[in-house]
Amino acid sequence: MISEQVYQPEADTYLLLAAVRDEIRGNERILEVGTGSGEIAFALQEMVSCTVIATDINPYAVKAARRRGIEVIRTDMCRGICSQFDIIICNPPYLPTQPEERIDDWLEYALDGGPDGLLFIRRFLAGISCNLAGDGKILLLISSLCGVKTCEELFTDTGFSFVMVAGEMIEGGESLFVYRLQPVIQSEK
Repeated sequence: MISEQVYQPEADTYLLLAAVRDEIRGNERILEVGTGSGEIAFALQEMVSCTVIATDINPYAVKAARRRGIEVIRTDMCRGICSQFDIIICNPPYLPTQPEERIDDWLEYALDGGPDGLLFIRRFLAGISCNLAGDGKILLLISSLCGVKTCEELFTDTGFSFVMVAGEMIEGGESLFVYRLQPVIQSEK
């Protein structure tokens, strides 16, 4: 049984997993940032040619993922990890949350995206390049709740090219999208 303090797999989990499976070519080193229950990492480690490492800040999520045999590190995003990865995947907390709506528990780390839903995504994009292999890519899930155009502008502003690789409408009129991000190579002058 997974703790109530751990994000349970939902439509966003399965959309991201399907997108990652489509992107894997073989022998990749994969990092899942914010593994939650470990559903994605568990499915990917079954693919013999891939090495999968996961992170989560939530101690209950780390425990749940380890029970599934996942190599998981308890850290904020990927702080302290010096390795580089071919694919970095992330289903970030994206729910727009006002201070008075905060629930102040471990599950909140999986849900609370700050007032505009982009707090985690901004931090993630600002610091992830050092963990990305030269020709590596990021698969990032976003929600229409955050504003698709706003997210795309953020991708560009932080030095990434992007392509939407999957999308799905879910209950309540929300849409989920998975983007493939790659660093824009600056030409020398």
